[in-house]
Amino acid sequence: MDESVNKVNKFDVLGNMNLRTKTLLAIGLSAFILILVVIISFFIDPTSITTNWTAMNQPPSLEHWFGTDWLGRDMFIRTLKGLGLSVQVGFFASILSSIIAIALAFVSSFNKHLDSFVSWLIDVFLSIPHILLIILISIALGGGAFGVIMGVAFTHWTSLARVLRAEIKRIKTSEFVTISEKLGQSKLWIARKQILPLVITQVIVGTILIFPHAIMHEASVTFLGFGLSPH
Repeated sequence: MDESVNKVNKFDVLGNMNLRTKTLLAIGLSAFILILVVIISFFIDPTSITTNWTAMNQPPSLEHWFGTDWLGRDMFIRTLKGLGLSVQVGFFASILSSIIAIALAFVSSFNKHLDSFVSWLIDVFLSIPHILLIILISIALGGGAFGVIMGVAFTHWTSLARVLRAEIKRIKTSEFVTISEKLGQSKLWIARKQILPLVITQVIVGTILIFPHAIMHEASVTFLGFGLSPH
């Protein structure tokens, strides 16, 4: 009787978890899978995705799990390689985009003229369709992974910058910031020691939200023929 109860309890652990624990578990599992795919993509032998005229258009099998394309290339290997590259592009683009947002948000807090300029810059970038701007930047930088990363990074910083700009304005009115200014602390010191630690949560959340958008737009631009090489 006790053994059967223990077995039931073991299988019911997931059901007894609260929403926060389930969310963290799902995030951790998703991150693990993405990291695993990226690691596997590094070890894929380039010769396994080269043209093989003797294996064209084969259906899924034990040898080729997803079958082969019209050039005889293994679709499962190509999927892993492409997914790994997309995750890398999304990661670097979201990190760079967040850095741009942080920098401009802090610059806007220096004086009202810079604040007006950053606000105008945000409106300008938001008024241009992301896909069009990514294509233009990617072409200007020579295309490929670097062009796509820069294109995505320079078009996805606006929402996070707007949130950080408003949050920094609120924090600057706090009493401890006013005291630091009266004590002669520099704006850089205040930004680094007092403001940045209070907005790090927004930065993390914003970066996570940018990540899937970066992958989606990278895939869209590549599908249109202006992104990563299909080979």
